[in-house]
Amino acid sequence: MVGSVAGSNEGWSSRIGVILATAGSAVGLGNFLRFPGVAAEYGGGAFMVAYFTAFLILGLPICWAEWTLGRLGGQKGYNSTPGIFFAVTGRPVFKYAGIIGVIIPVIIYMYYVYIESWCLGYALNFALGNMSFQSVAEAGSFWGDFVGIRENGAALGFGVKQVGVFLLLVFVLNFVLVFRGLAKGIEFFCKYAMPALIVIALIVLVRVLTLGTPVADRPENNVNNGLGFMWNPEKTILEEKSTSADGRETWTRVREVVGKASVAHAMAEAESNPGLRFRRVTAWEQLKNPQLWLAAAGQIFFSLSVGFGVIITYASYLKEKDDVVLSGLAATSTNEFCEVAIGGLTTLPAGVAFLGIAGVAGMGTFGLGFNVLPMVFSKMPAGNLFGFLFFFLLFLAAATSSISMLQPGIAYLEEAMRLNRRQSVALLGFITAVGCGFVVYFSQDIKALDTLDFWVGTFLIFLLATIQIILFAWVFGVDRGLEEAAKGAAIRIPAFFRWVMKFVCPLFLLSIFFLWFLFNVLGYSPQTGQAEVSAYVKDLAGDNPNLVARMSVGLILLTALFMAFVAWLSPRYRQAGNVKGRRP
Repeated sequence: MVGSVAGSNEGWSSRIGVILATAGSAVGLGNFLRFPGVAAEYGGGAFMVAYFTAFLILGLPICWAEWTLGRLGGQKGYNSTPGIFFAVTGRPVFKYAGIIGVIIPVIIYMYYVYIESWCLGYALNFALGNMSFQSVAEAGSFWGDFVGIRENGAALGFGVKQVGVFLLLVFVLNFVLVFRGLAKGIEFFCKYAMPALIVIALIVLVRVLTLGTPVADRPENNVNNGLGFMWNPEKTILEEKSTSADGRETWTRVREVVGKASVAHAMAEAESNPGLRFRRVTAWEQLKNPQLWLAAAGQIFFSLSVGFGVIITYASYLKEKDDVVLSGLAATSTNEFCEVAIGGLTTLPAGVAFLGIAGVAGMGTFGLGFNVLPMVFSKMPAGNLFGFLFFFLLFLAAATSSISMLQPGIAYLEEAMRLNRRQSVALLGFITAVGCGFVVYFSQDIKALDTLDFWVGTFLIFLLATIQIILFAWVFGVDRGLEEAAKGAAIRIPAFFRWVMKFVCPLFLLSIFFLWFLFNVLGYSPQTGQAEVSAYVKDLAGDNPNLVARMSVGLILLTALFMAFVAWLSPRYRQAGNVKGRRP
């Protein structure tokens, strides 16, 4: 694997390097913050059934398709998603679909680097002993001040308890690494950052699993109940009866109950109060919830970085006989270990041990990561040390992901505009600095960040993943694709995946996309059968539109128009005759 692709000045120096870089792209904040919260919200054990199903019929097939298409495009002299789509199909129109694979990482980087700076800032503040909180509300207040959530422009401070200086540090670090190139920058950093990340994660995990029952007068708040809340396939809940105006009776959840003592108490409550009932919810009943499957598929996309435009770009720097099947499997396995075995056993159990189930349920990614956990670490013996380690771990995870988001843009600008590395880094640095400045300035209620994440970090990722698997299985041809993947492979993709990639994966993706649009755009609720257009749509076209949301979508459209204009002007994408084995 040592060397570069045909006609390219860049390449990976080793197989372990590309695997760690790809795994580093996938391993991010979603592994340690988003995954535990989503898994617990949608049933723990039941969610894992849907999660691993999505992994097999979405994650792995799309991952292998990206690795295969990327390597093939690289052999034809192209490293960007527009170029690879053009090279693989021989049809210039596909370059415009490939532009999505540049827009996604560039836009996500604009707000992801902001979150990355939170992690570094929290790590330093724990090291300095500035993180002593008596309640989640107090920790939340610190976070609000740190990120400027109360008013626009408040995040621009440069004190140690403000995000400004940390944002500058991580922004510069990321571009220095990307400027150094694949082998000397990204690969070099990931070779050290990924092992360090895993070691630190294991240290924090051991500390969490040995917490026991840290609050003596709340014996139900313990690590075992936290693990039960996270992983039990069957849920036990307490529900309350209510009567609507038309006389219909409905039952709504009051709380989930975990642990023998808590279950016995809840059963006694229900027996003494006819307005309450104790109920067990089976895994099968939970799996009937379509929103659970939507959440599982969404987590797989976040987990594996499929549909981001990153893996396909990384794979384009491989040589023709480099193994894409085993390398893809190794990278996804590393990510799943970090997510399931470490993230799933660390975050929520720690929160439950100090706050109980009610204290962590429904907190969301930011609430759990930057409100609950800082308070938990501040209460823990040697909490400043473990708080520093945990947030430094998050910083490393965010850094390996954020530098990967820059390479697709760099590759595209160098390829389409014939820029050298210095010029492409300067241009992309300017574009992302403007976008990041926009996100940081409009920090009130993190509206800009949230809007960009919804339309790009969710909608466009689903769209690109769908395009990629259809291109691989139907346009390029699934049989040709599997033969291409087999070149230099130690193991072949199992024949079972031929049908998965051609039929199951596209249909499942289209179904998930439909459900996402139904629930998250149209606002349909399967519980009530009613629909109300989501806040994201109302922000753009409602009776009281939000200016920041509109400007955020405008930023996306301006970026898309610029990238499309570059593709339209580039002579490299004009006709199929430009597709060669080497760069012209």
